[in-house]
Amino acid sequence: MNSRELGKRAEQYAADFARRQGWNIRDQNWSCAEGELDIIAADGEQFIFIEVKGRRSNQFGTPEEAVGRRKQRHLRDAAWRYLIEHGLEQEAWRIDVIAIEMDPRGRVVRFDHYPYAVPGEAGECTSC
Repeated sequence: MNSRELGKRAEQYAADFARRQGWNIRDQNWSCAEGELDIIAADGEQFIFIEVKGRRSNQFGTPEEAVGRRKQRHLRDAAWRYLIEHGLEQEAWRIDVIAIEMDPRGRVVRFDHYPYAVPGEAGECTSC
């Protein structure tokens, strides 16, 4: 399984998880100048922007460690862009991270969900 396949599989596992939570998937792989949002879901009145990180090993760090400060800023800015473009600026929202580790066959060996993983959502887009 190459990196692209691993990413697609991880995003599918994450989307399935979101649906089991009762969240409505609004969009997937939404892109703008500020970055890409893997999954955009709604839980009642709150929007959940989900960053999915999948890995086969921890050789280069855990999936969670891949969401550093720069990535967090891009996620916040992309989330704001999405809200602005859809007229949803007043809606409640958060950014979650789903970290998935898989074996070489693509089976999940660890699945962790981190709600509110990216701090500082309540602000303005730095590039919008």
